[in-house]
Amino acid sequence: MNSKQHSGDDDGGGERGLLHTWKGYSYSITPERLLLPRPVLQVALGTRHGVLLVEGGQVYSFGELPWKQSQVPEPAKPTLEGALSGQRVVAVAAGSFHCGAVTEDGGVHMWGENAAGQCGLSSLSSVPNPTPVALQELEAVAAPPQMVPVLELACGEKHTLALSVQREVWAWGSGCQLGLHAAVFPVWKPQKVEHLAGRYVLQVACGASHSLALVRCLGSHDSHRPHVDKCGRCNQLLYTMTDKEDHVIISDGHYCPLGVELTEDDGKLEAPAPSAGLKTSPSEPVLPSYTSKLESPAVAADADPTSDLSHPEAPEEGEASLVNGVLQASDSDTSAPSEGSSGAASGVKSSPYPDEQAVKDYLRKLSDSTQMEAKATASQPLLTSPSAGGLISSTPTSTLNNLVASCASAVGERVASTYEALSLKKMMNFYLPSGASRSGGSPGVVDNSAERVRQEDSMQGKKSSSTGDIREEEAEGLRRRLSLPGLLSQVSPRLLRKVGRPRVRAVALTPLGGAVPEDHEVLPTLQTEVWSWGHGEHGQLGHGDNLARLQPLCIKSLNNKEVVRVAVGAHHSLAVTAHCQVFSWGSNSSGQLGHMESPSTVPRLAKLSEGIRVWDVSAGERHTLLLADGDCIQPIIYYSGQQVKEGEEERGNGKELHHVFAGGRRCVALSDRNVMGFIASLHELASTERKFYCKLCNIKSQIIRPLLDSALGQVVFGLLQTLASRFARLCHLTGQHATSLTANLRRGREVKSLLILEHISIFLDSYHDYCSAVGNFQVMGGFQALTKPSVDVFGKSPELLQKLSECSEENLTTADLLVALFYLPTHHVYDYGRLLLKLATCFEVCSTEYQKLQDSCSKFEASVLRLKRKRKEADYTVHFWKSFPGKMTDSLRKPHRRLICESSNKGLTLQNAGRFSVNWFILFNDTLVHAQFSTHHIFPLATLWVEPIPEEDTGLYGLKVITPEETFTLLALTPMEKAKWLRSINQAVDQVLSGAGRDTASGGTVQKLEPPVSRTASYTFYKEGRLKDATYEGRWLSGKPNGRGVLKWPDGRIYTGTFKNGLEDGFGEFVAPNKTLSKNDNYQGHWKDGKMHGLGTYRYASGEVYDGSFQDGVRHGHGMLRSGKLNTSSPSVFIGQWLQDKKTGYGVFDDITKGEKYMGMWQDHQRQGTGIVVTQFGLYYEGAFKDNKMMGAGVLLSEDDTTYEGEFSDDWTLSGKGVLTMANGDYLEGSFSGEWGSGLKVTGSYFKPHLFDTDKDKTRAVVSVFLDFVCVDKWQAVFEECWSQLGCEAPNRGEPQKAWENIAVALTTNRQHILDSPESLSRCHNKTLESLEVIPQHVGPITMERYHAIRLYLIKACDTPLHPLGRLLESLVAVYRMTYVGVGANRRLLHQAVSEIKSYLNRIFQIVRFLFPDLPEEGGLIPEPTTDLQDKKESDNADAPLESPKPARVVSSSALLLPVLLPRLYPPLFTLYALDKEREDDVYWECVLRLNKQPDLALLAFLGVQQKFWPVSIPASLPVISSTKDACFASAVETLQQISTTFTPSDKLQVIQLTFEEITQEVQTLLKQDFLWSMDDLFPVFLYVVLRARIRNLGSEVSLIEDLMDPCVQHGEHGIMFTTLKVTHTQHTPLYLQAF
Repeated sequence: MNSKQHSGDDDGGGERGLLHTWKGYSYSITPERLLLPRPVLQVALGTRHGVLLVEGGQVYSFGELPWKQSQVPEPAKPTLEGALSGQRVVAVAAGSFHCGAVTEDGGVHMWGENAAGQCGLSSLSSVPNPTPVALQELEAVAAPPQMVPVLELACGEKHTLALSVQREVWAWGSGCQLGLHAAVFPVWKPQKVEHLAGRYVLQVACGASHSLALVRCLGSHDSHRPHVDKCGRCNQLLYTMTDKEDHVIISDGHYCPLGVELTEDDGKLEAPAPSAGLKTSPSEPVLPSYTSKLESPAVAADADPTSDLSHPEAPEEGEASLVNGVLQASDSDTSAPSEGSSGAASGVKSSPYPDEQAVKDYLRKLSDSTQMEAKATASQPLLTSPSAGGLISSTPTSTLNNLVASCASAVGERVASTYEALSLKKMMNFYLPSGASRSGGSPGVVDNSAERVRQEDSMQGKKSSSTGDIREEEAEGLRRRLSLPGLLSQVSPRLLRKVGRPRVRAVALTPLGGAVPEDHEVLPTLQTEVWSWGHGEHGQLGHGDNLARLQPLCIKSLNNKEVVRVAVGAHHSLAVTAHCQVFSWGSNSSGQLGHMESPSTVPRLAKLSEGIRVWDVSAGERHTLLLADGDCIQPIIYYSGQQVKEGEEERGNGKELHHVFAGGRRCVALSDRNVMGFIASLHELASTERKFYCKLCNIKSQIIRPLLDSALGQVVFGLLQTLASRFARLCHLTGQHATSLTANLRRGREVKSLLILEHISIFLDSYHDYCSAVGNFQVMGGFQALTKPSVDVFGKSPELLQKLSECSEENLTTADLLVALFYLPTHHVYDYGRLLLKLATCFEVCSTEYQKLQDSCSKFEASVLRLKRKRKEADYTVHFWKSFPGKMTDSLRKPHRRLICESSNKGLTLQNAGRFSVNWFILFNDTLVHAQFSTHHIFPLATLWVEPIPEEDTGLYGLKVITPEETFTLLALTPMEKAKWLRSINQAVDQVLSGAGRDTASGGTVQKLEPPVSRTASYTFYKEGRLKDATYEGRWLSGKPNGRGVLKWPDGRIYTGTFKNGLEDGFGEFVAPNKTLSKNDNYQGHWKDGKMHGLGTYRYASGEVYDGSFQDGVRHGHGMLRSGKLNTSSPSVFIGQWLQDKKTGYGVFDDITKGEKYMGMWQDHQRQGTGIVVTQFGLYYEGAFKDNKMMGAGVLLSEDDTTYEGEFSDDWTLSGKGVLTMANGDYLEGSFSGEWGSGLKVTGSYFKPHLFDTDKDKTRAVVSVFLDFVCVDKWQAVFEECWSQLGCEAPNRGEPQKAWENIAVALTTNRQHILDSPESLSRCHNKTLESLEVIPQHVGPITMERYHAIRLYLIKACDTPLHPLGRLLESLVAVYRMTYVGVGANRRLLHQAVSEIKSYLNRIFQIVRFLFPDLPEEGGLIPEPTTDLQDKKESDNADAPLESPKPARVVSSSALLLPVLLPRLYPPLFTLYALDKEREDDVYWECVLRLNKQPDLALLAFLGVQQKFWPVSIPASLPVISSTKDACFASAVETLQQISTTFTPSDKLQVIQLTFEEITQEVQTLLKQDFLWSMDDLFPVFLYVVLRARIRNLGSEVSLIEDLMDPCVQHGEHGIMFTTLKVTHTQHTPLYLQAF
């Protein structure tokens, strides 16, 4: 606070943290102010001493300090603890005779009395000065211990508790109040309280011999914890269920020695808290159904476990106290029946509060009484008489009920499902004897059973909620197994209670975990539990008995009470709730509990005057100190204890009290002298929030809950449920904020710690949602519907509603009062703004605090205006519905719908409307309604566009309204009316689009003039047509779907993709269900004008898959159809051309079942025209087809070269004239009939050729006629598709510039598609696309530089299928492999495969020349760049050899495109070469293997290599001797072997050239001079290298080079070298014969 610059009163150090102290036992209270150099932050009081924490982290001690070595009887001034110098202390604590401090780093320092180990230091009876105490947690056996930082300390008489940063409790000292599993005391070393491990502890407090812990309830984040079936300490089963004949035996007799204690009275075993198994979920409320008595309907309704709503005020004196479902009589008036019971006696005092004079008289009486009398009262039984009539029970029934209730309590939720499965009628007949009354009974019966009822209450209270007293024999009964006939051991008394009252609907009005965003992380929790342990002889543990507890046990009666702070005296305990109430229990020897009773073993409310709200509490040895709010701003101190006389209240005398402390016989209060400044404003903010929370709780309990229990219609009740839940959320948020503000007053009181500033959105959203819920309820007529239930509940003169709604007007109707009441919470937003502004005035305008407070204030002020506007809109809408026709009201009235304007004044009409027609336009916040007589049309605003019509055109004030299915014109009477409607519609549309009709967040933003023309919305079509009843969700443009969206039909069809002008256009996915096959058809591809158009993939429900082109919704162009799978009955693949959804044109059909492949022409799904069929058995047919059959002239060849040429009539069926030629040349000529392979009938002549006739190529000559199948006709659709993508209707018919633009568009579109699914392409492909986006120079003369640029561009373009050329190449590779792989790998197809590749080259080259018009045609020349020096050198060396530099580069399709195309087609092509040359290669390979057995020198001699060329001595190697192999010309051999790793002929020729160079280099090294080869010398050496290279398929390699070699190199150097290789290969037969 020192850094703050306040504009209010002075907040100097001497005026803050003022400390006042007084003795509580004196007759007159006169606080004494202690003067200290710095403001006091915290005080801790022991029995006769105290500890002060001042600003700066220094610690002072005062009072009697016997542990100090040089100690005067009692120092006059506080003494500084010098041992803590250099340490910044953040918290202090004091026990009876010892002290503790927590430093900024979480360290603990202890000093004082240590006889019981309470200081945590061994071998010392007292510790004179603060000494560090280490809290160490062993992570592992070998690992060093970890230091545990501490948040706060609590000290008792003989023990100390520490709360760690991890919110775990540590303890040391002596006594069962430690909660440890210790067998020997004292415990010198701090140990973790394992019983609370895993729970989030908020606060710890210590009494003289007992301990308390405030624990956060287990929320939804803890629901995943498994149910515990075994005791965590002794590892025994907690309970068992077994079937035995017709009985179900349930045993909850688990006995854990760590959960019980020997009492000091008789040394007998007493039943302690519930067994260890019950501690697994102590935060779960024990159902009130565990009671064994039958409650009256009124009581049962209050205890309804299905509702989380609880009264803020617990039962007071003179009432029955419903503690955790056990109805307990008040100690002060044991004869008073329950106020809510139906059998209650008359004459009971109705007021829950005694008057103030009675309290004072009672306090005087207490001062004269002795402690012995109080202890005598404390030893009386808790329950001495039945609390109400109607608790009827017979002797056998009560015993059985007791056992069932105890058993059900122990078993808990494990048998909940079995409870519900029982028959209610059977249970009621068993539990209720005939004639027993459930709602009441004669007093005599009640009196006779009073003692029995008392015992039952105490026993089951002990078992279920730790609030009773179970006797020794009952404890033994719980440890034995129970066997009850007829499943009655599993009966839930909750069901019995429900029978006695009508079933009501319940709403959870207390949010549990996550009701407010970031509940546990941002705001303090209200869902808490209080756990206690230690000695309980005075009832200070709050479990309903006087037993001690070795382990922490949850006080169930404080569950759902929203305890936010606990305090402990010597032998009594206190708890402050968020409702500003105080519960107290334990010793009441001096009236310290604030009750008019004797000691209480269960928590009870302290009595305070109405309107007093307690927010801080502290307890001393026999007194209690409270700090509360009253009617004034300044806090009030309340004192309760011995010898308190008149004037028990002491106000702050112009000081803002922010904390009270009590201890021993002393009281202390901390205050700030700042009445009108920052501190005062903080107090006012906190006090206002606490008051508001109490107000909300009263409304929740007194108004909302009774209304929820009333009979309402389904719609109204549903809205009321929503309203109640929003109210509960707002109430819960307010309680959390009030708790946070209260805690902030005790701490630093900094602006930055105000949660309302950091998390203002949570508050604004909560109020906005609540106001919307109230408005929705109001619009639907909810408050009118609540009129009758309100009269039934509150009477005809509802003073309660008048009081709570704070309405000063008279004669208001019940509905108006309810409206005012439910809108009342929204007024609190104004208080937020006002109080934050008041805080802001305490700072300089330029300060950060002022800016933050001012900004928050502005947001709240804007929210006030927004909430007022929302209420005004709701009022306007309610008034409208009252005048609207009833039939339309039912269909149009919606909770969220608000009226903006309507045309009942005839201010807006429909153009061209009929003379007598009625047109009423109503603009809501989500729709525009056009009403006509009894019909109406609804136009959602999200899909509505409005445009003003220029007045100069028509002279009318018109508005054009566009909707997805209608367009109409509205006419206004005046320009002002036109402008009003235009502005209203545009603003409403904009709000719908920006937030579903909600206001903007700031509330003050200026509305845009026009909503966006392009928007995202959802719409369902209703008119007849293709889209009837279909729902579209996606982008719109001026009333039409445009952009990405999803279109769903009612029959299950779904389209997801892009739209244009209302139709599917672009890339999209379509799913259509096939009802016959119960599967879906799926299409993924391109669309145009609502139909499939372009490339796509269609997966049919039958299993077929079509991948190819579409046009106008049908298959058209090039495509591939896969039918079935390999394991189905008819798998097949067709790839080829389609025309209007039919196979027409050239195509390849692979019938996998038959093992046949057809390559040829199609028409209307049938083979028609010329075609080829090959089979897996080697048959080859080429000829004519008709009507899907081999019909007409054809040629058939078998694997052994048997050939038939003639007529066919069906598949493989010969019919007519023909010639059958055998493999040896013999042939038959005549008429044939029959199926090939199954016997032929022949009528004709047999011919055997002349022995010397060498013309054996006749068959081949005949076949070649059919092999002239025009390759240009193949795959025309593939190339037409590419030309179409370039914008050309036909080849070379188009503009190159337009083609380049289409390429750029295709790349951009496809690239965007990639961004939507980046996994489809790799990073290198993305880089390729980036480089292709740059259009190369395609106009101008072609130089070598541009030629190389074109070649590189083609390589990149063909590497990605997103480029038209890449797509073309991908399709060609697919069809080529489809044709020549598998069955198509037939050696007779080699010529056709080579011709097809040449056809590809020519047609692709045609496209390239179209894109680059200046590129020379096939065989054209591009001049090589040369210098003058080179030109001169060439002229001087005119007689130079042929390897002179080339003057120009020859342009050819092979050189430009084959390097791109051939590597992709090489596998199937080379397979065909290998099959065709199989016999030759086998003979060659046998020759190679035999000759390679020879050593190098022998082979060189055999081949005729001149001896001077023998490399007999190789450098860096051993000399070549007669037995050496594979050493000569090794580098040349390795080079030649690389010919098998290359693809294109040019690369293979390059390998041959390198081989010759390697040979030449090695010979020159050998001869040591330049050498010029002659063919006679070179050929034997090269033959040696070829043989040593051992190339398996050299014949295939030679044939491939010869067929595809660029013609321009045939007569050059490469041509000569290739001819040498070819001749070398042909010489293998003579060599073989010569050698062997």
